[in-house]
Amino acid sequence: MVVVFAVAVEVTRHWTLNEYAITPGNATPIEPLVHVSGLTTESHHDTIMLTDVYLEQLTAWRYFTLHFQSHVQFVSASQLLDPGVPASELAAQGYLEMSDSKQDAEVSAFSSLGWRLKSTPVGALVTAVPAGTPASDAKIKVADRIVSFDGSSVRTTCDLTRDLHPVSPRSTVHLGVDKAHISAKGVITWAQETTVTLQTAASPRALASSGCAGVSGSNSSWLGLGLEGATSYAFPAKVSINTNDIGGPSAGLAMTLCIIDQLSRHSITGGAKIAATGTIDQLGNVGDVGGVAEKTVAVQRAGAKYFIVPEVEVATAKANAAPGLTVIGVNTLSQALRALRSIGGAKPVPLSAAKPFLKDPKS
Repeated sequence: MVVVFAVAVEVTRHWTLNEYAITPGNATPIEPLVHVSGLTTESHHDTIMLTDVYLEQLTAWRYFTLHFQSHVQFVSASQLLDPGVPASELAAQGYLEMSDSKQDAEVSAFSSLGWRLKSTPVGALVTAVPAGTPASDAKIKVADRIVSFDGSSVRTTCDLTRDLHPVSPRSTVHLGVDKAHISAKGVITWAQETTVTLQTAASPRALASSGCAGVSGSNSSWLGLGLEGATSYAFPAKVSINTNDIGGPSAGLAMTLCIIDQLSRHSITGGAKIAATGTIDQLGNVGDVGGVAEKTVAVQRAGAKYFIVPEVEVATAKANAAPGLTVIGVNTLSQALRALRSIGGAKPVPLSAAKPFLKDPKS
């Protein structure tokens, strides 16, 4: 009986499930991770923390043992991935989301301080590649950037859609692709354009209309790609944010606040120890994120006094917050800055005068 049990335990240790666990990660002061060059900055020695969680694919044994621990959220692979996208793409998607989040944080921070930024579309960025599709067969990967189609420049996702629209299924096409390289730490760089040849497939019947001007209905040909627009911005300074090994978009708000703090004449937190979670977009809208219950635990352990979260997740954060941690809900960056002023922070006043549109060197 003992032998049988031992064998059963060993099997469960290696039996990988399509289940994941979210557990509390760390609340990390972000100022040491952010470096701004090209504009005057000031270190106020404020503590603004980003908070993360651990995401772990489970074996049967780990699934069993985690049920005896507190602060664990179980999620299925289908909750994390689009249909048909293999689990092997999950890390790449997370690092791409972080890369996008960094750019959005810069746009939001500089815009809130009065800068008007020039933007230029630079291609169609791959966000998902379902298995068994023409794109998958051609070894196109998450974070690759498509910049041409059969010799025609692709600046937006609609450019690619319009180019593909008249193409019949089972046609050979040539994509110009800036291949992405994702380092072991999650840093993304792009190589110069290379040509990828692939054969189109017939569009799935359920494929929705693209919504692109000049395209009536859905395309008859299909590549099998999830896409978003790739955009280049002319920033007034170079911002470097070290987020090694951290994926996902949830640090957007925290990164934005830290950039603003460094570029401002006075402390925007008033010296209070704060943490923040929430996505950010170019317009300063704060979006919901996952794992807020587990992040609240991490924030509590780090000794934060205030935790800024998306408004829709205030109840979750409060339910997991111990006395001494004040939870603040916001929907926008402006609301977050007002909340910081209410606890003693200063209104952001940039150290360097903002200027109108800068010329994008890529345009």
